[in-house]
Amino acid sequence: MSTPKPVVVGVAGGTGSGKTTVIQRILDRVGFDRIAYLPHDAYYKDASHLPPAERAHLNFDHPNALDNALLIEHIRTLLAGRPVDVPIYDFTTHTRSPQTRRVQPCPVILVEGILVFADEELRRLMDIKIYVETDADIRFIRRLQRDITERGRTVQSVIEQYLSTVRPMHLLFVEPSKRYADIIIPEGGYNEVALEMVISRIEALLAAHAAARS
Repeated sequence: MSTPKPVVVGVAGGTGSGKTTVIQRILDRVGFDRIAYLPHDAYYKDASHLPPAERAHLNFDHPNALDNALLIEHIRTLLAGRPVDVPIYDFTTHTRSPQTRRVQPCPVILVEGILVFADEELRRLMDIKIYVETDADIRFIRRLQRDITERGRTVQSVIEQYLSTVRPMHLLFVEPSKRYADIIIPEGGYNEVALEMVISRIEALLAAHAAARS
């Protein structure tokens, strides 16, 4: 019996919606060794050629800020059963680290990011598309807390970026991409019923994969 191809699961939603929490819950339950995780944030284009002052004003919420060609190449490589070296992006300097993270091929490939449904070629690679939906005020508060504690930003800089690019790009690209979702999870990682359904589905796919291999 031939081995079935890996299942590609896409998880999208606005900044601060709880996508990472959903992914973490899936990884914790299903197992890190059985899922290849590709965060879209790792694929931001390197801005080291620009002065630091210019890097801070780039529009990181526009699809053009991301290296989708490399992400698509990596998904196809994993589907072919070969490992990939995922970039490591430094959000404090807006540059790619010289180091990479080796990801091995697995029965399930998880792709997560605010704009993963905005690219048609990316969508075509996905077998299951999940959109995490959370109220805008909650998303902004979470982003504010994250950028201050994890990325060394000031409150004023986070607010300015939210108003100038984050909110407009969400309305232009992220929110409209919800129509491509197979499953919509309100409240992200706090929606236990939806999470149980998603995890059960992934575990069933892994069981089918293991049965086919045996």
